[in-house]
Amino acid sequence: MKAERREKGGTPQGMRDAFKKTTTEMLVLFMLRQRPMYVYEMAQEVQRLTAGVLTYNTLYLAVYRLQASGCIEEAEKRIEDGRARIYLGITAAGQVYYEQLYAEYRTLTAALDGLLARDGALYGEESQDV
Repeated sequence: MKAERREKGGTPQGMRDAFKKTTTEMLVLFMLRQRPMYVYEMAQEVQRLTAGVLTYNTLYLAVYRLQASGCIEEAEKRIEDGRARIYLGITAAGQVYYEQLYAEYRTLTAALDGLLARDGALYGEESQDV
C-alpha cells in the first residue's frame, strides 16, 4: 500500500486523489443540500453530474465523520427493491460547515488561479535570464 501511494505521488492521478480526499466532506454536504440521499446514490450522482471526472468507491468515512460532528443525520428509512435504504439529510450545523468549507475552497482556488495566471510574467524579464 505504501509503495502504491508513493507511486501515485508526483502524478496527475495523485493530485486528483488528494483533491478528492480534501473536498469529500464539502461534496457530501453539497449533495445533501440538494435533497436527502443514501450514500451509494450520492456517489453515483457525483459521477453522473461530473461526467465521470469525480468518482468515489466509497463516501462512508466522510459520512461517518459528518454524522459524528452533527452535520448530517438520518432523514428517513425506506424499503426499495427489497433493500433498506437510509436517507441522510443535512443539519443546520452542516449548512454552516458547508458554507465555511465552500468559502475556504473559493479563497484557495481563486488565489491559486490568480497566481498561475501570472505564469511567465511574475518577475518580468530578469527571470528569463536565469
